[in-house]
Amino acid sequence: MSTQELAPSSPVPDSSGPVDVEQAEAALVEHYPRLVRIAYLVLPPSLGRNRRVLTAHALVQRALPRRRVHGTAGAVPGARRATEDAVDPGYAYVRGEVLRQALIAGLPLRRRALPHRAQFPPLLPHVWGLRLFPRAGGADELALDQRLSALSGPARAAYVLRGLERQGDPEVLRVLAAAGVEEPAAALGEADGVEARYALLESPEFDPCSLQARPTDLMRRRQHGRAAAAAAAALLVCGALLGLPGDGWGRNGAAAPAYARNPAAEAALDPAGVKRIGPADWRYASRTDFSVWPARGGLAGDTALLRRALAVWARPGPTVHASATPATPVGPPMGPPQLLFAGEVDAVRVVLFFDGLRVVRYAEPVGSTSGAALDFARTDGADAVGSAALVVSRAAGNVRYLTAPWVTEAAVRDLLVPAKAARVLVRDRYGVTEPIPSPVTARSCTRWSALRLRDATGERLLTDLGELAPARLTSGPPGRPADVTGGAAREEWARAACQLLAVRSHGVRSVNSWAYTTQRLPEGAGSAEWLCARAETWRGTGNRSLALFRAPGTTGTAALAARSEGSAACGARDPRVLAGVVWQARSGQWYVLAAGSEDFTSLALSGGVRGRADGHVLAVKAAQGSRADLTGTLADGTRLHALR
Repeated sequence: MSTQELAPSSPVPDSSGPVDVEQAEAALVEHYPRLVRIAYLVLPPSLGRNRRVLTAHALVQRALPRRRVHGTAGAVPGARRATEDAVDPGYAYVRGEVLRQALIAGLPLRRRALPHRAQFPPLLPHVWGLRLFPRAGGADELALDQRLSALSGPARAAYVLRGLERQGDPEVLRVLAAAGVEEPAAALGEADGVEARYALLESPEFDPCSLQARPTDLMRRRQHGRAAAAAAAALLVCGALLGLPGDGWGRNGAAAPAYARNPAAEAALDPAGVKRIGPADWRYASRTDFSVWPARGGLAGDTALLRRALAVWARPGPTVHASATPATPVGPPMGPPQLLFAGEVDAVRVVLFFDGLRVVRYAEPVGSTSGAALDFARTDGADAVGSAALVVSRAAGNVRYLTAPWVTEAAVRDLLVPAKAARVLVRDRYGVTEPIPSPVTARSCTRWSALRLRDATGERLLTDLGELAPARLTSGPPGRPADVTGGAAREEWARAACQLLAVRSHGVRSVNSWAYTTQRLPEGAGSAEWLCARAETWRGTGNRSLALFRAPGTTGTAALAARSEGSAACGARDPRVLAGVVWQARSGQWYVLAAGSEDFTSLALSGGVRGRADGHVLAVKAAQGSRADLTGTLADGTRLHALR
C-alpha cells in the first residue's frame, strides 16, 4: 500500500502558449521566493555568494515579457502534453526566462562574442557597503553545494527542476530545451551523478530571500573615503562661506561626531562589565529563566577570551561563520550582556552570553583565533522549561547540552523506540552533558535522540532541531498539551518524530503532536491514524502545521499528508484540522481518504474527484495521481479548506 499527498485541483495548460504581461507579473509576485531560489541554485558558485544573491534577484525581476497579449490569446492555453507538469502558464514562462538567463550568466566572456546583459554584475538591485548571503546550513547542505558547483549550468538546472520543481525526466528535457540547452539529455545524465538529496534544496542555505549582511572591505572603503572626504570638505567649506548665514547647517543635536568613540558602546564590550549571577541566586529569584543562570565554566575568568568574544559579536569579520534563527537581530549588545558559560568543550573554546532577547554563542578552536563561529538565537519569553538547556557544542554528528542549575537529572531517549528506557547522561560539574547523537545531522531517520530533563516540578522532553535552544515536545489536544511522559504519548511521537526534519533551523520553541482521529479503511484494511504536529516559534509567527497519515501495517513514521506555514490550524487558537491523501488498497484500487477533527459535520471533494460524506472522515474511489479540492463543513455551516 502507498500514499500520495492530496493537492488541490488546477488547470493543466501548455506552458509554451502566449502569456500576457499581467499574467506573468502575477505569477512572478506569487512565486518570487521560489523563482529566486531556482536562479540562485543554477547560477555558478564561482560568482561568489553576494553576487549570486543580487544576480538571482535581478534575473527574476527582468523575466517579465515585453509584449502585451490582447484578446483571449493569452488566456486560453493549448492542449497539455502527457509529459508536462500542471503549471500556470505565467509561472512556466517566467521560470523559463529565469533558467535561460541564469544559464547565460554562467557562460564565460569571450573576446569575439558580444556579451549578454546577464553576464555582467546587475545594476539593480544593488547594495552599497554590505555583502549579502543566505544563512549558513549544515554539513549536508555544504556537501551538496560543493557537488552542484562541480556540475555544468545545464546539469544544475536539471537537478533543480527534478528536486525543487518535482518534474519528471521528459518534462525536464522539454524545459531545458526551451531554455536554450543544446544537449538536454547530456545535462540530465550529468545530474544523475549527484545523489538525490532534493529535500536539502529547501534549506535556508539556498534561500536568497532570507539573508545575512556583513560589511565589505573596510580598509579599502576607508582609503577611498578619505579621498572623497577631502574633496567634500572643501566643497562644504566653500558653500558655508558663500551661501549660508549665521551658524551654517547648525548642530546635530545629541548625535556624536562621525566615527567618535561611544562610551555606552565601549562599556558593552568591556569584559569587566559582563554581568555574572551567583551560583545560588536562582533559588531565591522571582522568576526562573536564563536571567538567573549562574556564570559557569572553567574559562569564566579568562578576560582575553571574553574580550575577543565581545569584539567579534560587535564586529564580526569576513572569516567568522555566523548564523541566526529566523527573525533574530544580529547586531551588537545594547549593554553589558550576562555571561552564562565560558569553557573548553571538544577542543573548542565556547562562550555563551544572554542579553534578555538573545542567546549568543561564540566559539573558537583551541590554540587559534581563526575559524571563529558566532550563533544567535531568540529566547525572549523563555520559562523554566524553555531555559532548561542550551546547545554548547556540536562535533562529529554529536551534540552536548549545558543544563540549567535547577535540572536534577538529564537522560537521552530514542523517540523511535518508545518502550526502551531512557539512559541517564553524565554531566560535569558545570552542567555539560556527555555527547549524544544529533538527529538533525543524521543521513537517515533510524534513531531520534531526545533529551529528557527532570527538575523539582516534573519531567520534560526536548529535541535538537539544529539551533542553540532545543525545542520542547508535548502531546495532546492543542488546548491542553502535556509533556511526553506516558507510554501513549511516546508511542504517538514514535510515529511523528522523523517529520521533525521539516521544522529544523526554523526558530522552533515547541512542537505538539496530536492524534486527532482514526479512520476505518475501505476493503477491510483496518484503521488508519491521523495526526497533526504543530511547531510554535520563538518569534510567534511562521508557525508550521503538519498533517500526518499512518496506515495499518506500516512501520516507522507516519506519511506527510499536508503542511502549512502561518496557519492557526492545529493550534490553541484554532484546534481544527482537515487533510487528505490518495491511498492504494491491497487490491490495487486507489482511494481519496480524508479526515478532520471532530468539529466537522461533513466533508466534500470537488475537482478531479467528487464525493461527499457526513461526519469527519471520507473515502472515495479514485485513479492514481488524482487531484481534488477538499472542504469541510462545521456545525454552524462554516466551510473550511484542507490544510495546505
